[in-house]
Amino acid sequence: MAQKTLNEIRNTFLKYFEKNDHTIVESSNLVPNNDPTLMFANSGMVQFKNVFTGLEKRDYKRATTSQKCVRAGGKHNDLENVGYTPRHHTFFEMLGNFSFGDYFKEKAIYLAWNLITKDFGLDKNRLYFTVFNEDDEAFNLWKKITGFSDDRIIKIHTSDNFWSMGETGPCGPCSEIFYDHGDHLKGGLPGTKDQDGDRYIEIWNLVFMQFEQVTKDKRINLPKPSVDTGMGLERIAALLQGTHDNYETDHFKKIISSISEELKVKPDKNNLSSFRVIADHLRASSFLLAEGVLPSNEGRGYVLRRIMRRGMRHSHLLGSKKPIFFNIFKTLMDEMSGNYPELKRANSLIKETLRMEEEKFLVLLDRGIKILEEEIKKVDKKLSGEVAFKLYDTYGFPLDLTEDILKNKSLTLDHKKFDSLMKQSKELAKKNWKGSGDKSIEEIWFTIKDKTEPTEFLGYETNTSEGVIKFIIKDNKEANSLSEGEEGYIVLNQTPFYGESGGQLSDTGTIKCGDNNFVVSDVQKKFGDLFIHFGKIKKGKLNINDSVELNIDFERRKSIRAYHSATHLLHESLRRTLGKHVMQKGSLVAPDRLRFDFSHMKSISESELDKINNIVNQIVDNKSEVITRLMTPKQGMEHGALALFGEKYGEEVRVVFMGEEGNKYFSTELCGGTHVRNTSEIGKFKVVSQSAIAAGVRRVEALRDIQLDKYLQEKEKNINLSTQKDEENINNLLNKIKKLGGEVKITSDDKKLVIKELTRKLDQLNIKTVLEDKSKNIVQDFEINKVKVRFQKVSNLSPKDLRKLVDEGKNFLQKGIVVVSAHKDNKVGLAVGITENLTNKYDAVKLAKVGSEIIGGKGGGGRKDFAQSGGNLVNKIDDAFNEIKGLI
Repeated sequence: MAQKTLNEIRNTFLKYFEKNDHTIVESSNLVPNNDPTLMFANSGMVQFKNVFTGLEKRDYKRATTSQKCVRAGGKHNDLENVGYTPRHHTFFEMLGNFSFGDYFKEKAIYLAWNLITKDFGLDKNRLYFTVFNEDDEAFNLWKKITGFSDDRIIKIHTSDNFWSMGETGPCGPCSEIFYDHGDHLKGGLPGTKDQDGDRYIEIWNLVFMQFEQVTKDKRINLPKPSVDTGMGLERIAALLQGTHDNYETDHFKKIISSISEELKVKPDKNNLSSFRVIADHLRASSFLLAEGVLPSNEGRGYVLRRIMRRGMRHSHLLGSKKPIFFNIFKTLMDEMSGNYPELKRANSLIKETLRMEEEKFLVLLDRGIKILEEEIKKVDKKLSGEVAFKLYDTYGFPLDLTEDILKNKSLTLDHKKFDSLMKQSKELAKKNWKGSGDKSIEEIWFTIKDKTEPTEFLGYETNTSEGVIKFIIKDNKEANSLSEGEEGYIVLNQTPFYGESGGQLSDTGTIKCGDNNFVVSDVQKKFGDLFIHFGKIKKGKLNINDSVELNIDFERRKSIRAYHSATHLLHESLRRTLGKHVMQKGSLVAPDRLRFDFSHMKSISESELDKINNIVNQIVDNKSEVITRLMTPKQGMEHGALALFGEKYGEEVRVVFMGEEGNKYFSTELCGGTHVRNTSEIGKFKVVSQSAIAAGVRRVEALRDIQLDKYLQEKEKNINLSTQKDEENINNLLNKIKKLGGEVKITSDDKKLVIKELTRKLDQLNIKTVLEDKSKNIVQDFEINKVKVRFQKVSNLSPKDLRKLVDEGKNFLQKGIVVVSAHKDNKVGLAVGITENLTNKYDAVKLAKVGSEIIGGKGGGGRKDFAQSGGNLVNKIDDAFNEIKGLI
């Protein structure tokens, strides 16, 4: 029988548990939305954490998943081992089955045994099991279900077989399944001193959540014990394909083959680790990019960049001088997009980011090598740790590459200093990392959620409604009422108020009961369907179970929804103008403006901006009906809908269509926001600013309708004021030029250019006028030591004009030295010029420095043929001349 592929093994696992009444749950995002302490999801139970603790309830009691995981930062960091061992990865998939208070140990053990021996067909004689030494129940169940003798079920006396979520909370014993790969490999049974070898490999861990750790010393039984299991897909795939090495599976072989073809290099024992690093890091990078994580210098973006650069450095070691990651991504996409369609949806963004980041890194790498070569010239035996760390930290230059280069030069490295600096850097990173996940949801909202039904949102169809107050929260506690002047939260059975999400700000308005009036200033959504109205009682009092009248601020809502619809049109216009790599990275939809952040690597040109604005305004002018339909996310995407990376969508989503184009629409997006009925309601539209906000992310801001008219009127007013001021400047300059006897013809309509030209003309006339006045321009020519020397002293002339006078003097002398001073407004400048044929004998810098000291300056600067200095002692000019004369 043919071996199963990795994709088939994943499917076998999920379908097996589906047949056993488990719900197949889609992998959650790598960026956890329910745990701010985690950088990335690192196990299958992360998305179920609140279910296990009882804070959240699902409509199923059994689940199975194949969870995307990344371990490359924080507590769980496998990065440095990847490529050098058979089983370490930064990105991997964790297969798991979960029971939320349904079945427990016996059923979990039976299901595991049945799957691995029947569906997966593993040799029973090669299987071993571990249990926590105090867990006699699990020990006896393994014996009963498998028929194994005691020596095949190993009791472990350490915490390795006791799982806990933290210092307090759910915890319990676990049981691990091991497979014997054979005596041709080194390693001993679990629990022995040789347990870390490659012979006996753990393939599955069954966690039995049996207790709650109340305090450090107190542990009680959970009322509903649960099960959480984890099996590495890559690890079980290796086993089922007859190897103990994950990188020898069909999946990795295809990626490594693609790398080999791209590089024109064959894997061998000397370079195999580099191929493995590239394959693994391509997977991690691509999946993180698909969720909208972009390389940066902090948080998750920093970890991503580190993964990418480590992989790219190994590409460089294999001889690559150009980007390759974006080309080999296609193989990964073909392999995994069937199960993870986000790879295909983010295709353009992933490829563009991989290419740009690798191009940038290759430049840094080249720079690092040059810096290292310069530093090597300065040392005899050992390179300083400071230099190596600077290369590593500033230029992304890997330490082992530095060591390789040093080894070839018979040099060593100060590891002690490097390690010290690295430790300081890590401590600083830990200090700065405060968790970059979403804000944790206060426990009180879990309580409310359990007590009530979801809030029914009526705001798509109406701006007013009636409702019943279900809960009041005051000072973070449940309350029966709110009185005049008090702030708090109100939860109702239904509402027309939109809760802030997707970049769209919430509605504001009022909740009334007779004369009692609560002013709503903000509305938030908890759990996606619980609407929380925050505000203050302006008059009277509101109580639990009051029937109330809800009214949103309709004018504000009308403007917000127009801006939201404009955002959709802008998004598609950006993609059509700049490229399909453009994807939304964030937005703000307010009543007076919109802000849109998107993936793009460079500034938008004026012509591109004009095109973007014209496209949007054309759709607005076409007066197209805006269509919304409820579909599954899959159906929406089949209709061409754009989904936001990192967003989790429910079973049913709203799909918004705008701008008819024959049999299709200009814009199709999954969106739960409020929108106009017809694009004509948006009004005139214009992008008014753009900026870069992060590496590869740009921001545009846009206005519409009334706000745009006000903006353009204000801009026109400022232009008129500026034009008026320019005309005054031009007339002033013309009068000054006329007084000096000059004439000028204006040949341009550009007032800024005219002012620049008139200013230049006036400067020329001022110099001419001064130089023609013998009382203000004293020129003396000498011959000193058989050298022609000119001393020129000019008053009422700015020192900035010295260079021109020196050049004129040098042209006149042909061979000689020119010393010129100019003074104006108690400032004096002194310049020395020496013709090229005398620079072997005289140095202008030395002469200018002497003169500078006399006129109150701080020394001159320049070259041997020209130098200049300044000071404030106008009456010392002649003394400076005499001193320079003496030196000549």
